[in-house]
Formats: sequence, C-alpha cells, structure tokens
Amino acid sequence: MSRTEPATLPRVAAVDATRVRLPLAHPKPRNRGIDERPRFAEHILVRVADDAGTTGWGEITAADPGRWRALVEDFAPALLRHAWQRPTDVAGAWADLPSLPAVESGLDIACWDLWSRQRATPLSHALGGTRTAITAGVTLGRQPTSESLVHEVNRQVGSGFRRIRLEIEPGWDVDVVRAVQEAYPFLVLQVDARGRYTEDPAHLEALRALDDYGLLAIEQPFAGGDLAAHARLRRELRTPLALDAGIDSLETLDEAIQMEAGSVLNLRVARMGGLTPARRAHDRAVDAGWQVWCGSDLESGIGRAATVALASLPGVSLPSEMPGAGGRFTRDVVSPPVRAHDGITPIPLTQPGLGHTVDEKAVRAMAVETVTLNAP
Repeated sequence: MSRTEPATLPRVAAVDATRVRLPLAHPKPRNRGIDERPRFAEHILVRVADDAGTTGWGEITAADPGRWRALVEDFAPALLRHAWQRPTDVAGAWADLPSLPAVESGLDIACWDLWSRQRATPLSHALGGTRTAITAGVTLGRQPTSESLVHEVNRQVGSGFRRIRLEIEPGWDVDVVRAVQEAYPFLVLQVDARGRYTEDPAHLEALRALDDYGLLAIEQPFAGGDLAAHARLRRELRTPLALDAGIDSLETLDEAIQMEAGSVLNLRVARMGGLTPARRAHDRAVDAGWQVWCGSDLESGIGRAATVALASLPGVSLPSEMPGAGGRFTRDVVSPPVRAHDGITPIPLTQPGLGHTVDEKAVRAMAVETVTLNAP
C-alpha cells in the first residue's frame, strides 16, 4: 500500500459551523442617495477536523436560517456518524435527508480539503486537475446607460480580464452588445440572460440578432426547467448555447445532453451539491462534446479556491468566473486572496488542500454565531 493511501481515513471528529458577515466592497443604493441594501453578505464557513487535528474548510453562501438549521441539526451530525474512506463517499452521510445542495456542497468541499491535506496533496491534483493556471472572466450586470457599461468594461479590461460576460434582458441586449463591441472589437464576450426571455416573437428576434456578434456563448435565455425551448433555439443559432440554472443534478444534465438543449455548461459547485457531483458533471459534459466553464455563487476565498481547483480539470476550456476589479469583499478569509492577475488565476500547487491559509482571526472577527459539534 502506498504511503499516501492509508487503509482507512481517520474519522471526522468535529465540525465547526460559523456564520460570518463579510463586508461588501460595493453596496449599491436602491434609491437616489439612500443606501437600503445590506453592507454585508452572510455566509456559513464550515471546518471539519480529524482526531489528529488536521482540518478542512468549506463554505455555504447565502446563510439563511433554514440552511443554518439544517447544517447544525441534520447534515453535520450525519457526517460525524458516517464512515468514509474517500471524499466521493461523503454524500452517503445525507442520502436519507432532503436535498440541500448548498449545505451539501459546504461539507463536501471541507472533506475534500481535509482528505487532500492529510495526503499533502493540492486539491486540484486530488480532483484530477492538470492545469497550472486558468483564464479568468468577470460578469457585469445592467448599468444605468450603455455608456456607463462601456466605462465599466474599460475598467475590467484595464485590470486584465480577457472575457467579459454581460447580463442581458429584454430591452437591454442587442444595443449594449453592439456598443461594447464597437468600443472593444477584439474582446471575448458572452451574455447571460438569467432566464429572462420567453419564446415571444420579439424576444426570439432579439436572441437571433445576437447570433451575428460572434459571442462566446448565450447563456440561459429561458427558464431553467424549459429544456425544450432551449433545444429549439439551439437548432437556430450558430452561437453556442450555455445552460446554468436548470442543471442542478447529474440527472438534469443527462436530460439536457439527450435533448441537445445546449453545448456549454456553466458548472457551479454549490448548485451541483459539491465537488464530487461537479467533477462527475464535468466528465459527462466533456464526454458529450460540451464546453465547460466554472461559474460563481459569490463565494468568499474558501469557496472560490474550491472553484479554482475544479477549473483545473482538463475539460474546463472556457474562462472561469473571478471577482472583478476591486473585489467583492473589503475583507476576505484566506491568504493569499484568490484573485486574477492580468486575467490569469494561478492554481496553488505548493500547499496541500485548497492551497490558501484561512485567516482564523478574520473569521472570528466577522463571526455572528459559532457551533461546534463533536463525534460521539
């Protein structure tokens, strides 16, 4: 037996769950001069530890009371009772619980991090990654005017981003794509409709018009569950059609592949329920001839580091999502920060696990509530 593969994995002896408030870098006002939006994003950080004191970290975004309660009352206790040898076995702990992909993802990432650290292996290598760096992209939401959008594109291009993804909606689509392309004719562009279109003739006309702009992809024009509408549109377009919101399991991915509803997958760890199912989704999409890129659920550095490790897989051929210029939070929880430099994000290969050190002092400073659960 090899030195790095012990016969059994030391048990998960403890799970720490911490609700933290991460200070937002750019809270935007809803009304003129009145900032009504929260200045913090509340996430849950989870840390698992074995009997030897080795730890692994994961993250759950959007820490609503239901996710917190399910984590501390159901999912974490189930993990503490569960025997597993590899992270791919972890999901068996909550096989009998109602599915909560974001909660499952946080614990799954933590167990992958723990398992990799026990073996002194970078997480990217543990997952089967082959890259040393990934090309980064950034997403821009709707701006007050097309001129202000072009100004924001200029800021992101100046920071080195090589792919810009524009959020579109009916009435904010063809003209703004044209404006950005006229200003940056050689910029790689893709658009994300976030399910805001229907098969109304005017909507279809706009989507067809976008086909003339050489976009990297048109993402999620219709509601996530409407694979039939996506399949019909895909047959009309030359531009690749990307799917996101409707792909939340291997079963829905298999259905989309069978229906030929797209040819690009926005692979998001939290939506799939963790690194284990996300890696399987990557394999199935690539085997079907789809292109893959890794999206974001607005994670802090812990979740982002897991996404970077996933993006090191050989089939992730398109630029993956990173925070834009200025970052999302004024204070993060890992060192060094997980960021793009000149449009490139390196894969950390000199440290085991996630490859970044969790700033536990920062975690304590931003903590709202902490619960520690110990194995029997």
